[in-house]
Order: sequence, then C-alpha cells, then structure tokens
Amino acid sequence: MRKLIIAATALAFAVSATPSFAAPCKDAKGKFTKCPPKPATKCRLNGKFASCKTPGAKPM
Repeated sequence: MRKLIIAATALAFAVSATPSFAAPCKDAKGKFTKCPPKPATKCRLNGKFASCKTPGAKPM
C-alpha cells in the first residue's frame, strides 16, 4: 500500500511540473516562440571577472 501511495505521489509531481518548462517561451495564443536572450550575469575585462557595467567589459 505504501509503494502505491509513493508511486502515485511521484507521478502527480512529475505530471504537474512538466508544462512549466515551456511556459516562458509561448505567446498569448499558446504557440511556441523564440525565447528572449538572457542578460549576461558575468563579464570579463582583461581576462578577469568584472562588473558588466564597467566600460569595455564583455559578457561571457
């Protein structure tokens, strides 16, 4: 009985989490669109990490 409950719970979590992967890349009608590019979180300047606001820093 425990195995059945554990399996049902795991299946419920797996099914409920699946649609959330594609949600950000859909338009209002539900069709897939190209995802917008993510902003750079790390940049480099002269081979070292630097703030992306620094002049001359390039995103990695």
